[in-house]
Amino acid sequence: MFTEAQLYSPVTKGADGDVTVHLSDEHPGVHDPLYRIRRNAIAALALDYRPGAPVPQIEYTAEEQEVWRIVSAELARKRERYACTEVIEAARRLALPTDHIPQLDEVTAHLLPLTGFRYAPAAGLVPLREFFGSFADRIFHSTQYIRHHSAPLYTPEPDTVHEILGHANQLASPRFAALYETVGAAVARLTSERALKFLADVFWFSLEFGVVREHGEVRCYGAGLLSSFGEIEEFRDARLRPLHIQEMGTAVYDITHYQPVLYCADSIAEIEDVVGGFFATVDDEVVAGLLEQPV
Repeated sequence: MFTEAQLYSPVTKGADGDVTVHLSDEHPGVHDPLYRIRRNAIAALALDYRPGAPVPQIEYTAEEQEVWRIVSAELARKRERYACTEVIEAARRLALPTDHIPQLDEVTAHLLPLTGFRYAPAAGLVPLREFFGSFADRIFHSTQYIRHHSAPLYTPEPDTVHEILGHANQLASPRFAALYETVGAAVARLTSERALKFLADVFWFSLEFGVVREHGEVRCYGAGLLSSFGEIEEFRDARLRPLHIQEMGTAVYDITHYQPVLYCADSIAEIEDVVGGFFATVDDEVVAGLLEQPV
């Protein structure tokens, strides 16, 4: 079952209008009062955002910019070594800045001419139906905060590194962007929450943690792997299974640890055929039928 809420620090807004991001006790920034104030302020800007309005501009600190420079450089090296050609070439075309955290409208300016995707701000967790459904309009909801400076190569939750260096580099590929759009169209056909979660789990094992064989090696294309300093080097130790929609949609897994099982395609074309084919045809009845089959 996809439990994406565990990936985010809950955001609440009090009766007085104060916005609070609730960090877990294990979060690297939980005991840093300045970081907590910072997170609250950035979340408040996202909560106040309305579609069509200017995207909030974040005045990132020198410390935050340094975190981006460190992580961006390290992940760029690892991407060249471990990512599939489709992602590597897309990232080169996108040419995200490495010397500063790009504002979301800056990401959009780079991405729009390539695949038509735009970035919109999110305070934290976006409900599944809204998050995936927005893909139909080629919109990606993204957080704007960055991980704590004490652990630049680690984060317990998606931040700008994941949303931009993971997803934007993937979305710069027309082939992957088309898959996202197909996910968005699928959401409009799903009425049951179980079907929506099934789709989310397939997305998790493909566009978040998918791998593909290329030139005799296993390479990654999933945004979760592309943005993880540690897991991008460890994914080849996972047990690899062929693409199997029923298994991907029903697998039980722990999102707080490296994934021990990954689903590996033989080519980008197979991802498009198998995963893309599922996204293009899925509805409540299709999921119900898959759930009735023995695993």
